[in-house]
Amino acid sequence: MDQRADVSLDASLRVSRGGFSLDLDLTVAPGEVVALLGPNGAGKTTALRALAGLLPLSDGHIALGDELWDGPGRFVPAERRSVGVVFQDYLLFAHLSALENVAFGPRARGVGRAEARARAAEWLARVGLAEFARARPRTLSGGQAQRVALARALVLEPALVLLDEPLAALDAGTRLEVRASLGRHLAEFGGCTVLVTHDALDAMVLADRLVVLEDGRVAQSGTPSSVARQPRTSYVADLVGLNLYRGEASGTSVSLPSGGFVVAAPASGPVHVAFPPSAVSLHVTEPVGSPRNTWRVTVVGIEQHAHTTRVRLAGAPDVLADVTAATVADLRLRPGDVLWAAVKATEAHAYPA
Repeated sequence: MDQRADVSLDASLRVSRGGFSLDLDLTVAPGEVVALLGPNGAGKTTALRALAGLLPLSDGHIALGDELWDGPGRFVPAERRSVGVVFQDYLLFAHLSALENVAFGPRARGVGRAEARARAAEWLARVGLAEFARARPRTLSGGQAQRVALARALVLEPALVLLDEPLAALDAGTRLEVRASLGRHLAEFGGCTVLVTHDALDAMVLADRLVVLEDGRVAQSGTPSSVARQPRTSYVADLVGLNLYRGEASGTSVSLPSGGFVVAAPASGPVHVAFPPSAVSLHVTEPVGSPRNTWRVTVVGIEQHAHTTRVRLAGAPDVLADVTAATVADLRLRPGDVLWAAVKATEAHAYPA
């Protein structure tokens, strides 16, 4: 492994382009995988291009250990950075074999043909594609092409690996297999890794830390478990599949803009209230019984989600509910139906806003 793979990435990314500005402080430790998530236009690709050396900073710096790549008076071009990139569409050379694609980087850096091919063959074997060394990209499956692209990035023994939606082009079945394979290789990689993805599951499985961007700024960061348990924006809540509201707590009562809400554990001051769609039950008449939150809702949408049905409901507040097919049949759910939603106090989690 490159001797620089034992150093950290320290970046203060300030990029202004047209009406958009990116303001992101990012650190990545050796062996750490940091995932950048966010909606379209949040700044993820801009950050990746800046790290790769494809886009100069307007201000700030990018440093790997004591080597400054971008900063006041200095800009190191992409070809001179110790970076390996895996693109969403792989970008393999169509006229070259898998072996030649992987060997291209070492050859471009002055390594002899025989040595470059030997390194490429070793990496193809590592990603389980030794028998496809002579294959052209058009004959490879999506999963195979992705692994060739990963081998091409890692053969250079980079200090930093950038992954741009590496699993987005794969079908569901292939994605599961390649995600597991990618996770194994990243776990063995001693350098810094930055993963850009829209997919929450990819981020949760592959990353050690998540950084959520919205409008060019960090909306939330933390370990996958902390972000999943305590989302702080609507985007993050949608990403991890939770209903999220903000209110003012006093004991077990939370005042929301749309009304009151009851939680099990007492709290005080500004809080977020979160609960999964599976915690919401739907009823034709107002339910009674154990302490719970109940309110009238109107069905505005019904979508199939794996083995459950997700129902979008307008009310005070709006809410998502995951119900079984049997519930859909029993209630004969249709858009426009007026029902009662219920959430037990023990299912709602309040935490400081």
